[in-house]
Amino acid sequence: MDAARVPVRDVLPHIVVVGVGYVGLPAAVMWAKAGLSVTGVDIDPSIVEGINNGRHHVTGGELDRMLSDPAVRDHLVGSATPVAGDAFIVAVPTPVDYLTKRPDLGAVEAAVRSICPVLTRGNLVVIESTIPPLTTSGLVKELIERETGLKVPEDILLAHCPERILPGAIEHEIVHNDRLIGGIDDASTQAATDLYATFVKGALIPTSATAAETAKIMENASRDVGIALANECALICEKVGVDASEVIALANRHPRVNILSPGIGVGGHCIPVDPWFLVDVAPAETRLLRAARVVNDEMPKRAATRVRTALNGKRGARVVALGAAYKRECDDVREAPARDVVRLLQATGITVEQYDPLVPGMGYASLAEVAKGADLVIILVHHARIDDDIAAAGGDLPPVLDLDPR
Repeated sequence: MDAARVPVRDVLPHIVVVGVGYVGLPAAVMWAKAGLSVTGVDIDPSIVEGINNGRHHVTGGELDRMLSDPAVRDHLVGSATPVAGDAFIVAVPTPVDYLTKRPDLGAVEAAVRSICPVLTRGNLVVIESTIPPLTTSGLVKELIERETGLKVPEDILLAHCPERILPGAIEHEIVHNDRLIGGIDDASTQAATDLYATFVKGALIPTSATAAETAKIMENASRDVGIALANECALICEKVGVDASEVIALANRHPRVNILSPGIGVGGHCIPVDPWFLVDVAPAETRLLRAARVVNDEMPKRAATRVRTALNGKRGARVVALGAAYKRECDDVREAPARDVVRLLQATGITVEQYDPLVPGMGYASLAEVAKGADLVIILVHHARIDDDIAAAGGDLPPVLDLDPR
């Protein structure tokens, strides 16, 4: 299209971020550090209050440290409702229904609908939330046009720019990772590129909205399939009586093989969720993705069975479980398979005390002290701190069962 039809500004001085959680807040912080005026909008009053007080509602974590930067406090304010601005970023959760595994886009619809009363000609709308292919060009575009009476992209620019961040390294990754900039047209892509160029040092890769949507989900689906292969390898090795870690290390000596590490399952808000978005739009073409989900979802049950076997059926057993985050070296407990393992063990009458030195409120002063009198210590998440604490405890620990081998 002719970019002159939309008055795209050279500078976007006011950014409105709708949804300032694990994805939206880091972006809001980075634009604030770049000197732009930013309003962070959230339906959770504690998040809004925290932003206005320069702290995160979960204290002591990575996001709390980012918010405490004085430069951020000078340019970022929290609000319960959207305000007028130049660019609007939607970064709200996109879960799947627990039973049907269908995408739940209710939060995206609500967020887009909430900004429509303040949208004006020339504004840019960016969806950062992970969404099924064709959502930007379909549901989002149609909703904006219906609610505002304006046309996309003639009046309102629209793009999908999925996040690529790793909990535990958010501040580094949001700046240095490459970003996909998927505009609904060339002018939208350029406007979004200009916006993210204010803080991103990685490559800004222009593409279409649908290609960006699909690529983002394939990134996580690829990880899910790779983890499922590693987990299935571990099950095979158990069946034939060989050590899975050794087998994987041997296989990985091949220059074109890279089998991942097996574990107790897949957690977080991305990898176990996103493949279902592709299953929803292409059910006949996603047999492998569905099979990988089945394998990974069964791993907590397998882990719980191994613990019960190690306890030899002891009644009233007490277990100390180390690790609660969904992956190593982070404090994020969302959808963590460690939680499922603990729940399954407790359901059989085993007393489980769970600790994680990286998760606020779940630490311990001395591993040897909390493990005193336990029948078994199980490693659910292999943080380096846990390794160090086990080594420091030496022979003062009960038997240790490693369910997350490196």
